[in-house]
Amino acid sequence: MSGHSKWHQIRHKKARSDKKRAKEWSRLARNIIVAARSGGGDPKGNFKLAFALEEAKAANMPAFTLERAIKRGTGELEGADPEELTYEGFGPGGVAIIVEALSDNRARTAPAVKHAFDKNGGNMGAPGSVTRQFERLGIILVEKDKAPEDALLELVADAGADDLDSSGEYYEIKTPPAKFEAVKKVLRDRKIIMESAELVQVPLMTVPVDEDKGRQLLKLIAALDELEDVQNVFSNHELPESLMAQM
Repeated sequence: MSGHSKWHQIRHKKARSDKKRAKEWSRLARNIIVAARSGGGDPKGNFKLAFALEEAKAANMPAFTLERAIKRGTGELEGADPEELTYEGFGPGGVAIIVEALSDNRARTAPAVKHAFDKNGGNMGAPGSVTRQFERLGIILVEKDKAPEDALLELVADAGADDLDSSGEYYEIKTPPAKFEAVKKVLRDRKIIMESAELVQVPLMTVPVDEDKGRQLLKLIAALDELEDVQNVFSNHELPESLMAQM
């Protein structure tokens, strides 16, 4: 198994500064609600929930908030259920963009996403106009001192992983979406700590942009990332080295 996904070059994570802590907690709480709704409120039997709780605890979310989110998901507390939404569009230079959101009010979220596109040189696309340019994959990172490469490769391959790349700072494990939870489970069972585990959109090919278009594109991505309901932003851009050096 070999190869390198390069996914980290197109994945734009939300900042986790103190200024954005409340927004981050809101995002993590929605993840917990969705996980508990789909798999129940016991993290021992719901690995999606277990991972969502780990993320929330790492962000220092209060225990009371965690418990309320679980109860919202299981129906023990009333409240509008958040739903997973995907928006597609194009940025400066014709770059394809996928926006993943989690919202309890799509009438609020869709106009906010459209406004961010319109204000920053982009435009919303029709459903299906962008997603065909990406491949959805599970990406799991494991520190190299947590397991020998050969043993880890055998373990995750048996669980359904497609690829393990050891060329970077971490072991990078690629899985089909359908095998993502199974691979995480075997790692948990062996007490192998995951640095991160995410379902991502990897572009099938990239679109080069010049420095001016690149700056406009980064402003658009930042505006989308700032929206409370937005979870992830993926794009297929390739920035010039001159702009990368300034970041």
